[in-house]
Amino acid sequence: MGEYIPRTYAPTPFGKEMLREHFLIHPKYRPLNHGSFGTFPRQVRDAQREFQEEAEFRPDVFFVKSHAEHVTESRRAIAEIVKAPVDECVFVKNASTGTNTVLRNLDYKPGDVIVYFATVYNAVEQALASLVETTPVQLRKVDYTFPITHDEIVKRFLAVVRKTKQVEGLNVRAAIFDTIVSVPGARFPFERLIKACNEESVLSIIDGAHGIGQISLNLGELSPDFFVTNCYKWFYTPRGCALLYVPKRNQHLLRTSYPTSHGYTFPSERGQLHDGGKSDFELLFEFVGTADDTPYMCVSAAIKFREQVCGGDNAIQHYIQDIAQRGGDVVAGILGTSIMEEPGLSSANQSDIRKCAMVNVRMPLAFKDDVLNEHVPSPNTSPYQLFSVQDAAKMVAWMESRLVEEFDTFAKFYPHGGWLWLRLSGQIYLEIDDFEWIGHIVVQLCERVAKGEWLQG
Repeated sequence: MGEYIPRTYAPTPFGKEMLREHFLIHPKYRPLNHGSFGTFPRQVRDAQREFQEEAEFRPDVFFVKSHAEHVTESRRAIAEIVKAPVDECVFVKNASTGTNTVLRNLDYKPGDVIVYFATVYNAVEQALASLVETTPVQLRKVDYTFPITHDEIVKRFLAVVRKTKQVEGLNVRAAIFDTIVSVPGARFPFERLIKACNEESVLSIIDGAHGIGQISLNLGELSPDFFVTNCYKWFYTPRGCALLYVPKRNQHLLRTSYPTSHGYTFPSERGQLHDGGKSDFELLFEFVGTADDTPYMCVSAAIKFREQVCGGDNAIQHYIQDIAQRGGDVVAGILGTSIMEEPGLSSANQSDIRKCAMVNVRMPLAFKDDVLNEHVPSPNTSPYQLFSVQDAAKMVAWMESRLVEEFDTFAKFYPHGGWLWLRLSGQIYLEIDDFEWIGHIVVQLCERVAKGEWLQG
């Protein structure tokens, strides 16, 4: 990855200097897909290595004593960031682990229903399908297509909940939804949905994979029933670190971690404080088997980087959201298309779904459903060509492979609402010319698709 650069905490301007001075990304690679896997700076890498070396210097001391101390310190640090009590915050490996842990701990009875949304993350949808196989719970989906207003999303959610209760006579046990949807990359009205769940006596399970680091969170004020958020996507910790927040009123519902490990307490022993004054909930997730938990321990290093190098959370969030949305507008201008946003807006600042660090640019490539003989798109700009919706996966794979193999970059193409879209991420190491660069590349790829090159291999 290049010559090792000693750790420094000097303030650094956002953009190329930030990339060059602090991140390990190869100088020839253009990182426009931060939202999928994240990355972390050298300073955090150095902190992780110190913890890993500590573990190898005295393995027994580390796992018996130091491990819990380091994890507890990180829990205290992250609790301050999300404005929640420390004894309501624990770590899991990722959002999928957190949502699965919650879903698998809940006790379902015949007639129970979980409500989910049309743009649910694929892994969560598969977890729900698995749950249906092994428990009596049923699923109900809130259908829609982006772009859609936040008002309409909440309205449709309430309609599904009330129909399920009043017409079908079933019990809506829980609802699961995003802070920011992954595909399309759009801000979701999670704050309003938490309130709606509370009013409808429905447990709220929030998949905040794209939460911490990208937007401000006040979990103590929001008080969702369950909330999980990946620290490695936008908060700059190493991969394998997510916050699971559970308020005290619901901690009794989580009877085990996955896998069940040393922190499990037998029913007769629950409700007692353990060594260090820790609750059953805190102990349950403190040490889930022998694994590399050093990503958990890097929270303080990530916070220090964000504060001293970047100028704090507000500065980071403003830059990454602004560069994403301005950059998306630039790409749309090069393509002669548009950005995904609610219809009838006079400026991007009025768009609720664009209040995040990801942006969705429409490609001039449209799809029709050969089975239904339908073509959904109706914007003024004509597509280069209409394609079968069955061809979308192959076309996306070809375009993404060209980005990797020919241009040493990656971004997410996906079909939605009859069009092909490109999702781009903003980040502190990007500048507008990065978006101009990808815009001209995407024009070439769309032209090559229209000529049929994607069918040749």
